[in-house]
Amino acid sequence: MPWLSISIQTDCLHAEALADALLDAGALAVSIEDADAGTSAEQPQFGEPGSISRPGWEHSRVVALLAPDTDAGLLLSACSVQAGLEELPVFAQETVAEQDWVRLTQSQFEPIRVSERLWIVPSWHQAPDPEAIVLVLDPGMAFGTGSHPTTRLCLEWLERCVCPGVSVLDYGCGSGILAIAAARLGATEVVGVDIDPQAVISARDNAGNNAVKARFQESAQAVHGQFDIVVANILANPLRVLAPAISAYLRPGGSLALSGILVEQVDQLIAAYAPYLPLAVVATRDGWVCLAGVKS
Repeated sequence: MPWLSISIQTDCLHAEALADALLDAGALAVSIEDADAGTSAEQPQFGEPGSISRPGWEHSRVVALLAPDTDAGLLLSACSVQAGLEELPVFAQETVAEQDWVRLTQSQFEPIRVSERLWIVPSWHQAPDPEAIVLVLDPGMAFGTGSHPTTRLCLEWLERCVCPGVSVLDYGCGSGILAIAAARLGATEVVGVDIDPQAVISARDNAGNNAVKARFQESAQAVHGQFDIVVANILANPLRVLAPAISAYLRPGGSLALSGILVEQVDQLIAAYAPYLPLAVVATRDGWVCLAGVKS
């Protein structure tokens, strides 16, 4: 069955309200995009919650997927009033053919080569290099598929630092990708913690799919002991607040890596951890940074 897609031009002050109104009116899916994407006027939006003074794009595009028999003009007229728009915005509509969405989604995720010996491979693909260390990981509800620069930075650091027999704590484990990589690289004790219960479930499932031994728990539960290696790929603000706790999990002589940090946030993170250990930039990628250091 074909579907009806409408694309609506609006601004950052009304985009979210219009999207909500369309969902309330029965839209099957709604997204908000930068209407200037791909042009010199494109406005990248990235950072931590609360750090962007005006979320959204000045020229926004709201795209909604509707049932094929929907009167788009009538629906949009009602939703515009609900969203506080004084006039009916400019919109276009097109018919979207029915597709195998599962197959289409899978086609967008190819194996990722992290290094000479480390690959991330979705379960529906064959490993390109049978001799490589392969992390089997499918896109899911938890952060960490290997495509984000911060995940790549941490994986590259782990590959350099993990040796057989070490213990590793993945603080803010998301999908468990870093903990699983540590186990595949030879760590014998691997623990992952996350504030999100769904992430813990996802990490446990992913560990099972990779046949590795790792323990995952919610961060509300106490983590006992200290570790040879601690890695935390979250965001700068929680990393700063958690500096005493994260540092305490690292045993003397152990190595710490932090990511989820933008280039302009480096100094404040180094300062936050200075009472516990010295940190330095060890790698950057696409505006993101990995900090690392050794506890004395």
